[in-house]
Amino acid sequence: MTIASLPMYDWPEIRQHTDAFWKSFKRHSGLSVELDRESAYSDPWRNPELIFSQTCGYPFTHEFKDLLTYVATPHYVCVGCSDADYSSFILARQATPLHEFRGKIPAVNAMDSMSGMLALKLVFAPFVKGGEFFERKLITDGHLNSLQAVREGKADVCAIDAVCVALAEKYRPEVLEGLVKITQSPMVPSLPFVTRSGNPEHLRIALTKTFADPELKTTREALLMNGFSNLGAGAYHRITNLENALPPFNL
Repeated sequence: MTIASLPMYDWPEIRQHTDAFWKSFKRHSGLSVELDRESAYSDPWRNPELIFSQTCGYPFTHEFKDLLTYVATPHYVCVGCSDADYSSFILARQATPLHEFRGKIPAVNAMDSMSGMLALKLVFAPFVKGGEFFERKLITDGHLNSLQAVREGKADVCAIDAVCVALAEKYRPEVLEGLVKITQSPMVPSLPFVTRSGNPEHLRIALTKTFADPELKTTREALLMNGFSNLGAGAYHRITNLENALPPFNL
């Protein structure tokens, strides 16, 4: 059975806009499938009948590099993003110099996360000695959980992607209370739209029509998206190149 999902920023506060975006995309692509919100977020990526989804750049370049086919890279409109690129912010309870986080505890949403794991490594790598820097990590299973862990003192620092931070500032400012942005990670291509069973060119045509749909102006603003680029899958080598250049780093 054909399956589709948009799991990466499907917050309840903007779900109506995710649905509106998908309704327009279905009309322009000729699809009839509804979004799967019952499965674990990564399960559809394992399904050979996946017609359309969005994934994180790290799974795309690692676990799913031979399974998912690149379609397009969305443009997000917020601080920390530039056209098809995005970054993460390093947040803590106070503006502490980076080297002073040695021996502290980072909150990490997942070990296959570009924005929450690799971004953290990229920022703190210059201070690593002998592969060691942090005392231990706290796996939180989500960016919002990471923010909560740092706020509550269960962890000391976290990396949160710029889109998530912007959504929190707009829809859930309370989750950022008591936290400060210390620095920003290097830019990489943002979270790609992907397929397994679809025709990428056909899907890109539908995306072009969806982003041009005048009835979706409010929806696009709510989702912080204003277009996309066809970068090609090779653009995501930037992620693996950055990772490969890191010193040994136990996280």
